[in-house]
Amino acid sequence: MVATAPLGEGAWEICRVYVQPRLHGAGLGRALLELAERHAIGAGATDLVLWTDTRFRRAHRFYENQSYVRAGPVRALDDIARTIEYRYAKPVHGVRALDVAGAQSAERALGRLLQACVAAGDPVLFLPPLPPERALACWQAVTRRVGEGAAKLFAAWSEGVLAGTVQLGLDTPEDGRHRATIDTLLVHPAFRRRGLGNALMEAAETAASAAGRSLLELAARPGDGAETLCRRRAWTEAGRIEGYTRDAAGRPHPSVILVKQI
Repeated sequence: MVATAPLGEGAWEICRVYVQPRLHGAGLGRALLELAERHAIGAGATDLVLWTDTRFRRAHRFYENQSYVRAGPVRALDDIARTIEYRYAKPVHGVRALDVAGAQSAERALGRLLQACVAAGDPVLFLPPLPPERALACWQAVTRRVGEGAAKLFAAWSEGVLAGTVQLGLDTPEDGRHRATIDTLLVHPAFRRRGLGNALMEAAETAASAAGRSLLELAARPGDGAETLCRRRAWTEAGRIEGYTRDAAGRPHPSVILVKQI
C-alpha cells in the first residue's frame, strides 16, 4: 500500500509505503511510489516529502534511487519503539542547495548522473567508461568539501528526477576571498534544453553574491554547452589554453577560461 496527503503550500507527503518482505526487490514499491507521486503532482504538488525510520537503510537507498534527498530536521516519535526518522524531500521541478546530509544522500544519484554525462562524451573530469565506484568516490569527496564549507552543492530536478548539478567552490586563498569557481556543471543528456543549466547557474551566482564573492571563474571546452550557457549569461573570455584536455581517443582539446563580475 501507499498513501499521499497534502501538507499545504504545494507540498504533499508520501506515507505508508509498505510492501511485504517476500516481495522486496520485485518493483512493487517503486510502482506504488510512482502512483502516489503522479496523484500528488496531478493535484498540484510542487514538492514531495516523506519520513523514514533512521534504522531502515534499505528504505533510504530505495528513496535515494527515486531522487529523494535528506532535507530538514530529524524527528523523534513518542511511540513504543522510540522511533527516530529522517526527512526526505524533492521538488517536482527546480533547484535546491544541498547541505552535507543532503549531499551524502544524493551521492549515488549524482554518480549515475556523472556516468551518463561522461558516456555522452561531455568533458567532465573523466573518460568513458566510468565505473560506478569511481563516480561514487567523486561525490563522496564533494560531500566532504560541503561539510568543510569549501563548496556549495546544488541539484536540479525535472519531473521529480534529479537531473542536474553544479558546485560553487569557495576554498580560495586569502588574497582571493573575493573569488569563487563554478565547478562540474552537469545536466543529464535526457533532460537538456529544459532550462536546468541556466537555473543551476542562477542559483550558484546568487549564492556567490550572498557569500561576498564578486568574481566568478569557470573553465570549459570551447563550443560545449557550458561555454554557450555562460556567454548567454554575460560571462566573458579571459584566456584560452591549447591542448589542456584529451578525449577518449587521445585528441587534445583547448580550454577556455570564462569570468564574470557580479
